[in-house]
Amino acid sequence: MKRKLSTLIFVWLACVPFGTAVAEQGLALVDVNVFAGSKETIQRNAIVLIEDGRIVRVGDHRTDIPRGYDVISGEGNYLMPGLFDVHTHLDTIERAGRALASGVTTVRSASVQAYEDVALRELVRAGKLAGPDMLAAGVYVTPNLGNTVLADPRLGELAAGATSDAELRLLVDVNASRGVDVIKTRGTQRAGLPDTDPRQQVYSRRQLEVIVDQAEKHGLPVLVHAHGDEGARAAILAGARSIEHGTYLSGESLRLMKERGTWFVPTWITMSAMAEESNDHVLRLRGRHMVATLESAIRMGHDMGVRFATGADSYYERGSINRIALEIERYVELGFSNFEALQTATTSAAELVGVGDRTGRVEAGLEADLILVPGNPLEDVRVVQDVLMVISNGRVAVKRIPFAVEE
Repeated sequence: MKRKLSTLIFVWLACVPFGTAVAEQGLALVDVNVFAGSKETIQRNAIVLIEDGRIVRVGDHRTDIPRGYDVISGEGNYLMPGLFDVHTHLDTIERAGRALASGVTTVRSASVQAYEDVALRELVRAGKLAGPDMLAAGVYVTPNLGNTVLADPRLGELAAGATSDAELRLLVDVNASRGVDVIKTRGTQRAGLPDTDPRQQVYSRRQLEVIVDQAEKHGLPVLVHAHGDEGARAAILAGARSIEHGTYLSGESLRLMKERGTWFVPTWITMSAMAEESNDHVLRLRGRHMVATLESAIRMGHDMGVRFATGADSYYERGSINRIALEIERYVELGFSNFEALQTATTSAAELVGVGDRTGRVEAGLEADLILVPGNPLEDVRVVQDVLMVISNGRVAVKRIPFAVEE
């Protein structure tokens, strides 16, 4: 008895090329049921053809497969867009591998220490890593940079802090010169440290306006860390693209977000993890209160029609299960339909980060960023917690099926 060579492929935890199961001529996925992402429907018994990293056709079982294509059977499982994590801190190859294996094929960085996200993005683009595709934020635009000043010699001027107009503009400019895709700054203090108060505002509306203005000069959107309502409202009024966390958002601020088109990225799964036994007692108590408050804000925002996208606020450490799949499940428990919850991690997230014309749906002409799951996600979103196959930029990165052993 021997296992077929293509039975199990993991491109994971190492800087190596993609899996070799895909022929140069193209890839045909057969016997799959397709959730395309844009409509609340399933295309049964479909065939998806992929060439040069892109989907060229989504057809029924009678679709002709070109000669020379590598054929993979989905065994009747469900094919859907790869997931997005729009608030992450991926900074190593190993952690990027864990994100990909969980079904995340696109991420938006929420800052790293020293432009590791830019380097990861370029490795994926060059085909040296399987993914996920990265939108990089570079270093945090925050008052006290600490060791982050070591990320670029020009940041040495900010060793005493970044608060004046000139200092804020310099920090944005350095990020832009390093090739980032987005700027990350803060409206309030952190929640995950016992000696900081997550409600306390940090940058004023005027300071945030300076950051947004300088970012706009480089064509860059701004995402803003904000738990407290005052800091969040200042960020909304300053022109932030998205509010991250938003624990104490009031109805007034949520209505303002709806009016201005500001996105909400709650990162519920990480707020929930604060209450774990391994944390300081201050954080455990804080976490219990913050989760309940955040859930209220999520419900209010959903009822008002605020746009949501999923972010796990995770480093994808080995000991953590902060994953987008669990964030999606919680949205359903908080009143989202299965379809709405899935969109926060696919089509809506793609729109937020500006790549909706490239990926986020299973459609001809788009990048082949796909996952295979063992059931209908429109009936049970928990199936995205058990990803059977990951295709990133048209190539197989993770493949767990078939489970049977060939005689």
